Amino acid sequence: MKTMLTAIAVLLAAPFAAHAGADFVEGDKTFAGEAELGATLTTGNTDTSSIKGRLNLMQELGNWENQYLFEGLYKEDTGDVTAKRYYAGIQGDYKFDEKNYMFITANYEVDPFTGYDFKSVVSAGYGHKFIDTGKVLLSAEFGPGYIYKSLDEEQAALRGYDSEDSVVGHGVMNFAYEISDSSKFTQMFVADYGNSLEGRSETAITANIVGALAMKFAVIVRYNNEPLDDKKSTDTETNMTLLYAF
Repeated sequence: MKTMLTAIAVLLAAPFAAHAGADFVEGDKTFAGEAELGATLTTGNTDTSSIKGRLNLMQELGNWENQYLFEGLYKEDTGDVTAKRYYAGIQGDYKFDEKNYMFITANYEVDPFTGYDFKSVVSAGYGHKFIDTGKVLLSAEFGPGYIYKSLDEEQAALRGYDSEDSVVGHGVMNFAYEISDSSKFTQMFVADYGNSLEGRSETAITANIVGALAMKFAVIVRYNNEPLDDKKSTDTETNMTLLYAF
């Protein structure tokens, strides 16, 4: 656990060497992003520890706007691992104009507590910004996709097969509102509908502390209407993290 904490801390500390408050300017060959880190440690009658890390990078290359996202969550309670999730995703948006764009996206997620070794989704389609004033953003994306899920050994032995896959309809909705010069509210919904419905909601409030450093409070809900046997259909994750923009 200590080795993992150190590795993730080093990974997320690297962007802190960048210039504080670097701006992401549309139309220029610009690179910017955000790094998040949160951790807890309790000792005594109960020994618990947890770490949440997130690295979100944005790149502007002419008409292309690219996003690279990495997330990690790890929790232990009295020596037992109670949560472990790793996620990596990439998306490229080709802008036709200020409102309309085409997207292609792929992600890979490891969450052994769902009964799967890993899950991967690839999709492409059309996106539209209904509102984009700088203070308020409302956008949506939809298109076809493909999902592949690899079962762990226990579930594969029970079911007699080791993977599941299907064509899906992929949809995303994003909303962002600047409450003030130093605080922001964001809401995201993601859904993939194929042989089952899988969705994710992330609600977050970010408040600036000083300079490029902010505090972020987020509630993440994951839903699967057809979970594997003895698994729950809904997972909820509540995080308080430090966020650094660069």
